[in-house]
Order: sequence, then C-alpha cells, then structure tokens
Amino acid sequence: MTTRLQALCFDANDPGQLARFWGGVLGLKVADDPSGGRVLLPKDEVGFRLRFLPVPNEKWGPNQMHFDLTSATLEQQQATVARALELGGRHHDVGQTPDDGHVVLADPEGNEFCVIEPGNNFLANTAAIGAVSSDGSQEVGYFWSKALDWPLVWDQDEETAIQSPRGGSKVSWGGPPYAEKLGRNRLHFELAPPAGGDVRAEADRLVALGATLVGDVDGGVELTDPDGNEFRVVAGS
Repeated sequence: MTTRLQALCFDANDPGQLARFWGGVLGLKVADDPSGGRVLLPKDEVGFRLRFLPVPNEKWGPNQMHFDLTSATLEQQQATVARALELGGRHHDVGQTPDDGHVVLADPEGNEFCVIEPGNNFLANTAAIGAVSSDGSQEVGYFWSKALDWPLVWDQDEETAIQSPRGGSKVSWGGPPYAEKLGRNRLHFELAPPAGGDVRAEADRLVALGATLVGDVDGGVELTDPDGNEFRVVAGS
C-alpha cells in the first residue's frame, strides 16, 4: 500500500459557489465537508476528491495548477464550454491564438482551466480531468512520482508527467521557464497515508524524498514540495 492522493483542494472565497460550478461542469454531486467547505466525490476509485476550503484572501495571480478537461468529440468540447459559461465561467486570455484547438476558461473565482480538443494523444485513456497541468521543475516531477509511487509517463526536455498505474488523470509539470511564486497556491494536494499508516511517519518519508515540513494543521501536517508548493498529509477518510 502506498500514499494516496486523497483530494485536490481549492482555496475559495465562496466554497459553495465554486463547488456548484465544478459539480455542474464535471457531473459530480456536491456534499458538505467537515472543514466548513464543500466536497465533490469522484465517480470511481481511480479519481480523487475536489475539496473547496473557505479562505478570506483573494487570488493573487495565475495558478500553479490548472485542469485540462478532455473531449471525445468536437460537439462534446463545445457542450463543456457552453455548460461552463452558463454556470458562471468566462473566457480567459493567456495568449492563445484563434488557431489553437483548446479553449481557455476561468471559473467564477478566476481559476484557469482548459477544455482540450478531441484527438489529443497525451490525454488519451485518461479521465474527464485529463491532466492536472502544473508549472514546475523536472525535480518536482520526480519527487511526486516517488511520493505517490506513480510511474513517469513523460520525461523529456525537463517536462514530466505521472499517472496512477490504475489510470485516471495525469499530473504534469511544464519545466522552465517558471512563473514566480508570489503567494500561497490556490490549489494544493491532500495526501493520506496507507491504510493503518501514521501521518507523522508519512510526513517524515516525504521529507526524506525532498519535501520541507511547514507545521501542524487541523488533522495532519503541511509540507512543501521541492518547488515550494504547499500540500498536506492528513488521516485518511
């Protein structure tokens, strides 16, 4: 048994609104979360939860992570875009051109995401969230591969990607150039130790792999990965 990616957490000014948006886009049911926020449960055991946690601070800039949503057909891509706009999303300019096949959007709190055109080979055989695309180094890709025991499915020109052996969403890092980190990341991973495992022992293992311990948080500990991105290890649920 290995460490489990239990959730991807969004810091949100309005967790309810953001959960309703993503629940509508992804077809997932919204539930209450013990944190006082909201949570979306995955449709199968390969997926991970989306947790929306209440925070007072505003989004400071482009996120270090964003979703790449998959499309089986052009009609499905158009339907996903239309649904996102109807639920409160908006088009977002990151320098894309009219010739680009993907559509760049932002959710109601400005979190960027892409709806990818059909036929994308990199996202073949993934999930509705084809990839969690991340700004980051080759080193951080290697760290997360070891942390989750997910194999590298891409490692070229300092770009890396990992995926669970069971399939599902990939997590990728784009390599240099890197965006400057100006504040706390809006999105962060939440890990749980193997069944019966100890949170502190798991944190120690991750520190040995290159993480930095930040301190105790409710229900677990917070750390940063080798690129300085925050994440948590908490008791499994």
